[in-house]
Amino acid sequence: MWRLMMNQTNVLILAAGKGTRMKSKRPKVLHPVCGKPMVKHVIDAVQQTQGQTHIYVVVGHGAELVQQELGEGYTYVEQKKQLGTGHAVMVAAPHLREAAGQTLVLYGDTPLISGQTLQAFLTAHQEAQAAVSILTTFVDDPEGYGRIIRDEQGQVKKIVEEKDATAEEKQVKEINTGIYCFDNQKLLQALSQITNDNAQGEYYLTDCIEILERKGEKITAYVTHDQEEIMGINDRIALAQAEKVMRRRINERHMSQGVTIIDPEHTYIGPDVVIGQDTVIYPGTILSGRTVIDEDCQVGPHAELIDVKVGRATSIVHSKAVDSQIGSQTQVGPFAYIRPGTTIGDRCRVGNFVEVKNSVVKDGAKIPHLSYVGDADIGERVNMGCGSITVNYDGIHKHRTVVENDSFVGCNVNLVAPVTIGEGAYIAAGSTITHPVPAYSLAIARERQTVKENYALKLRSNKERQDR
Repeated sequence: MWRLMMNQTNVLILAAGKGTRMKSKRPKVLHPVCGKPMVKHVIDAVQQTQGQTHIYVVVGHGAELVQQELGEGYTYVEQKKQLGTGHAVMVAAPHLREAAGQTLVLYGDTPLISGQTLQAFLTAHQEAQAAVSILTTFVDDPEGYGRIIRDEQGQVKKIVEEKDATAEEKQVKEINTGIYCFDNQKLLQALSQITNDNAQGEYYLTDCIEILERKGEKITAYVTHDQEEIMGINDRIALAQAEKVMRRRINERHMSQGVTIIDPEHTYIGPDVVIGQDTVIYPGTILSGRTVIDEDCQVGPHAELIDVKVGRATSIVHSKAVDSQIGSQTQVGPFAYIRPGTTIGDRCRVGNFVEVKNSVVKDGAKIPHLSYVGDADIGERVNMGCGSITVNYDGIHKHRTVVENDSFVGCNVNLVAPVTIGEGAYIAAGSTITHPVPAYSLAIARERQTVKENYALKLRSNKERQDR
């Protein structure tokens, strides 16, 4: 029964700080790392752990923005005045009074913490049946950190802050990360006894550990050997460092699963991107959002995909796609732009300097170069000639163009929507089509050519006289 209760984890994510050193109007915890706000990375790590969890987010500066970004599914606790880590937990205490199990305290500005480490930390805490467990790590330069002081048996005796440490204690390289797991009821008891009797007038969570130690309660520490995980982000320099670490982790994960990344240092992949085996990612590529790429694809160089689903064996080169779907064995680029709401079918060709927006391009269709297709339904095996344009906007409303299967649209054609080109129809080059074209018809809509022989000589003669 005790183990069952201990598996219930109350998670406090402290996200109230302003982050003055960020020098930003945006709350610190909303600054993105690899395209996702750092506090969301912390939540993702928590959600990878086992057992029942309830997440409390302590908000303060920019509280409305944080809640808006995270959405529903969490309990928000407002810390109107930021009076220290102990105070942040104190304002959440009323929500914990009837809660069983353990309370995990995390920070919204530690985006590199992993679910694997948190799970191991929670498991160690449960097995030790401790009043409090401390997540620690070893660093080469511990200056500025609280040191973990152990006895001869390796048990934790105390945490000593830098300013209070002796010369011998300052040599200790095991540091306090500030991440704790408490027996919930013992945490509440200790919180009721801490004070702000210090130079800063703040309540420190470490005081709870000191109180529990004086009572003879069991205090343990779990060591993570990946010191990058506990990096706190306090300024833009640390933000860039965290971005580099996470990008490396993400790229290595994909490579270990069978994806070739030609130049990981110049490839930017978001944390939620999925990539199939034997896909090759070339330098300068940016993949973000909920992008999903199937097997055997070529992406890049210099491609950007945001919330895009890509089918098997498709090539996307020097192009951008947003909130769209691209089928299998399709070629996109170079220099194409697939805009939101677009679905490109299988075995299609969307070539250089082509823009497609809010359209359906069915299997086998080709838009080879220099075309704009907006608000259109392009049928199977349609060929859209060079410079073909769907004229979809009348200045007030957008209108739709339909080009049915097996039609051929010549070069430099304007299709003025709303208009339908019937199946198998041909549109002559240079035409401006304003009326429906029946199936298997040829439509020509252009001025008749007029030739004035030797007229160019007259123009040249006039120009020469003017130049004298």
